[in-house]
Formats: sequence, structure tokens, C-alpha cells
Amino acid sequence: VGTKETAVDELAYGDIGVTVKLVNTNINDTLSSDSSSKIKYAPIELPKPYFCMAIVPKEKGDEDKISSGISRLLEEDYTLKYHNNPETKQMCIYGLGDTQIDVLCSRLKNRFGTSIELEPAKVPYRETIKKKVQVEGKHKKQSGGHGQYGHVKIEFSPGEEEGLVFSESVFGGAVPKNFYPAVEKGLQESMAKGILAGYPVIRLKANLYD
Repeated sequence: VGTKETAVDELAYGDIGVTVKLVNTNINDTLSSDSSSKIKYAPIELPKPYFCMAIVPKEKGDEDKISSGISRLLEEDYTLKYHNNPETKQMCIYGLGDTQIDVLCSRLKNRFGTSIELEPAKVPYRETIKKKVQVEGKHKKQSGGHGQYGHVKIEFSPGEEEGLVFSESVFGGAVPKNFYPAVEKGLQESMAKGILAGYPVIRLKANLYD
């Protein structure tokens, strides 16, 4: 700010001023000395952050301290985004470039006393089906008594919705209706694990038939 302060009654375009004791003020807020004023200036359009790096704590147990520090820094810079990715198990920070991310790392260390390392963010890939296909599966298990046996036929095809669209066209009672929910649940569990490379499966239609 400097060593000399000059009190003024107003600021004009191009002036740079300082005010104190603002508690809940954020970027794009409109400040006015008139409490009845309804003036609201258009917000500044900020660029979207696409540069992403994963954050790794240098010290174990610093995760909470890092998350708290980042939350404070995000309040000061709206072009930063933070996301804890549940799929890759990584803490990811998004910015406009590597310089901005480096500055964030320095501020975390200087202001919050925690050090971090950066590594490339993992890409959460997806699997899907390309064409219609019919498959069948059998389950046999002898554990005493009557044992267990199951035989289902399912037609898979590409879907438009993100997840699973399950239907049935069973005629004649080959598969009892009370087993339909178990078939659908088994499909959902398999989709979460993936088939080709272990990534979640999306956009899938499944029709149980006999």
C-alpha cells in the first residue's frame, strides 16, 4: 500500500483505493456507500481453467490442512478450481497454466505451512459398447441340498443415456420375475468395474430375454 495514506470521499474511474473491515466481499461484488442503492455492475467474465495437476502432500496427514488452505486461496482467485477425484483418488487443482499452479504451491507453504508436490493427473477413462450382441451365462454351485443353478440370456446394445437401461422380454417364465432385480444389480456392479481395462462402462442397454 505504501507509507502514506490519503482519505478520500470517492473514487473515479482508473483510481486504485483501499478499504478495510470487509468481511463477506468477493470478486464481482458491487460496493456502494448507499444502502438503498440497487446498482449492480455486470460481472467480469473469467477464463475457464483447463490446466490440471494432481497434488501430493509431502507429509502424511496434511490432506486436511491442504484442503483448508486451497479453499482459502480459491476465494482470492476465481480462475482456480479444486476437485477431489473419487475415481483416481487424486486431489486435482485446475488453473490457467503451470505458473499459476506454482504460485499456489508457494502460497500454501508460506501462508499455511504445508508443502506439496505436483504430478500429472490421471485420466478417468470410460468403456462402452459399439454394436448389438447377444450373450448367455450359466451359474452352477453344489453346496449340499438342491444346490444353485442359473441360466440367463441378455442382449446388449449401445444406449443414449449415461448409465444402464435395463429391460426384459421374458415369455413363459424361464426367468422368474423375482430374479429380475438381481440380474440388473449384477449388471450394474459389472459396469462399475469395467470389462476391457477396468474402467466404468457407460451408455449400455441390456435386455433380459428367454
